[in-house]
Amino acid sequence: MKYILGIDIGTGSTKAVAVGLNHQPLSSAQQHYPTVSTEPGYSEQDPELIWKAFVQCILQVIDQQGNLPEAVSLSSAMHSLIAVDQQGIPLAPMMTWADARSAEIGEQLRATEAGMRIYRSTGTPIHAMSPLCKLIWLHDHQQEIFNKAFKFISIKEYIWFRLFDAYEIDHSIASSTGLFNIINLDWDTEALGLAKVLPERLSRPVRTSYLRKGLAPAASALSALDEIPFVIGASDGCLANLGTAAIAPGTAALTIGTSGAVRVASKRPIFSDAMTFSYLLDEETYICGGPVNNGGVTLQWLLKNILDKPAVSALDYDTLFAQIDKIKPGSEGLLFLPYLSGERAPIWDASSCGTFFGLRLHHGQSHLARAVLEGVCYALKDVLDAVSEHTTTINQIHVSGGFVHSRVWMQVLSDITGKELVLLQTEDASAMGAAYLAMKAIGIEITAAAVEEKTVIRPDLKLHQLYLDNFNIYKQLYQDLKSSMRRLQEITR
Repeated sequence: MKYILGIDIGTGSTKAVAVGLNHQPLSSAQQHYPTVSTEPGYSEQDPELIWKAFVQCILQVIDQQGNLPEAVSLSSAMHSLIAVDQQGIPLAPMMTWADARSAEIGEQLRATEAGMRIYRSTGTPIHAMSPLCKLIWLHDHQQEIFNKAFKFISIKEYIWFRLFDAYEIDHSIASSTGLFNIINLDWDTEALGLAKVLPERLSRPVRTSYLRKGLAPAASALSALDEIPFVIGASDGCLANLGTAAIAPGTAALTIGTSGAVRVASKRPIFSDAMTFSYLLDEETYICGGPVNNGGVTLQWLLKNILDKPAVSALDYDTLFAQIDKIKPGSEGLLFLPYLSGERAPIWDASSCGTFFGLRLHHGQSHLARAVLEGVCYALKDVLDAVSEHTTTINQIHVSGGFVHSRVWMQVLSDITGKELVLLQTEDASAMGAAYLAMKAIGIEITAAAVEEKTVIRPDLKLHQLYLDNFNIYKQLYQDLKSSMRRLQEITR
């Protein structure tokens, strides 16, 4: 059977999905790799491990299908940074989106007129996640690596270089660097000046539909694909919108994996005081929204650190959700600010921290668990409200990510947001979106994805009102505590 191979190079794993020309997923493969934190605020990975996972996923799916794909298309996590030498060899581990060592640089730049100009030129919020801030930090703190680097690239560019011996970056990944002008579609002069980087030390920007054939010697393990077109693709967030059919006005895409995000498609960039992002899907479509740091990682923290489950299993999650389902909505007066790793949208505060509020003698582990789950959903509603202020009314949310395997979690999210949730398929939305983009790139007619079944979660409007009351307290809590959070972090540094 003919198929397109969509691959999502994520933070925790790479996943490949074979997608039939009828838009239905056929088979998949997934390979995980670790993230290392050698110092507080550091979040690093080994690009070589990610390359091996990428190759292994491709070979596994080809073996499952029994034939080669019509095309291969790439999705990737955003905001990574790798300094490489002239041979493309990393000079240091890759800094992931979660690397926070440049937090102070981000805070200082965000408070300047130059920072706001760059935000409105590049569509990327000024924050430690941004390669712009990472480069400034690298110049200031690791000048030997900075000076020695031939190129500064992302993980997708590293994979692409291994495949084709060419430094090229798609407009979508480029638009998430804080270095790329999303109107002129070229590297931004002011941003590059701040980062002290010339355009020659960055990759050549190309369209998301750009493709290549003819693999480099470094990709010999994939030699069978030498005549198969590889489409460079886009970022995971943009492709998740495409993969969940969240492109029409009034429909948002919401993803919860390790982190989380809310996104809408727009014909123009959306800028706001909450620093919503505007990334490119293609020349006609911006994907605008906001990311949160604390999604599934928050429940993982709860299981490991609070419930003493060092090796978290699927059964542990099932048990946790069953406990949560037994507790009344609102957690009987308990609220949780889920800022365990600081927060991005809409507060953009690396000093923020996790906080339980309202604890009383009757609260037990199950209350804490439900409050944590509700806290993550409140954080996403906060972003949803910020995005809604600058776009058409959002009536429906198309969901994706690991959380869709929990009916309880989806119902809580629907009740808190007051929106109808739609789940079209459970396969990786970004990998699916990459496949859809490739179909268009190689000339296969794109129609609305044929969906045999879809899951619709509708909100309980009475519970929604209860949650609204709690949400207002949730928002005020951060305002009341943010100065104390900052002081506490300064003391504990």
